[in-house]
Amino acid sequence: MIAQQDQMQAVLFDMDGTLINSEPYWLIAETALMSRFGHQWTDEDQAHCIGGPLPKVGAYMSSLADGAESAEYFEIELVRMVAEQFATGLEFMPGARELVEELTNSGTPMALVSASPRLLVDSAIDLLPAGTFVTSVSSQDVKISKPDPESYLLAAARLNVEIESCIVIEDSKTGIDSGLASGAVVIGIPHIITYPPTPRLHLRRDLIGLTAADIQKIFHTESQEDPNAARI
Repeated sequence: MIAQQDQMQAVLFDMDGTLINSEPYWLIAETALMSRFGHQWTDEDQAHCIGGPLPKVGAYMSSLADGAESAEYFEIELVRMVAEQFATGLEFMPGARELVEELTNSGTPMALVSASPRLLVDSAIDLLPAGTFVTSVSSQDVKISKPDPESYLLAAARLNVEIESCIVIEDSKTGIDSGLASGAVVIGIPHIITYPPTPRLHLRRDLIGLTAADIQKIFHTESQEDPNAARI
């Protein structure tokens, strides 16, 4: 049983596909990289890899290439190709920047929690005013990345709050699974995948119009563990 909390204390944001619209960059890189090995990257491939973590993606691509290169090769090459695209500028997901600004103005502590490496996490943070995120967690900061809960547990510890008092905002099944396993309340905004109604999960189509007050209400409702409260 997850301990009930009366008040939300922090918001833990996923990065790719939640804060910034970086999934197209990953798709471009994955498609181009696999074409070198004669494989046409499909929607099914993309759905399998969305949300990472990178070792899973690297191993998957290596298997599609019949082991022509190692999983580590694909990981390194993917990050290099995506970083090149990040340098040209990034786009925020609908409603994400406005929500981050409102949470900042309300004094709500926030952490950016990603299955991407530190290089890409810092590139996203640099788009925002200094201090927007109190802390951040990359794939290189944990032993096991998402869907393991370690990333979110570490973020809560760095913010000095209980994970049960946090809201996680995620878009992928990998990330939603991670947030729920940590004990947090999760706001899920799945784009490609579907996710069934689940205790402590509030499903939305996007973050447009979502306010700090809305998040507090969602937290209060979902932290009661009512499975009928999940909705889209």
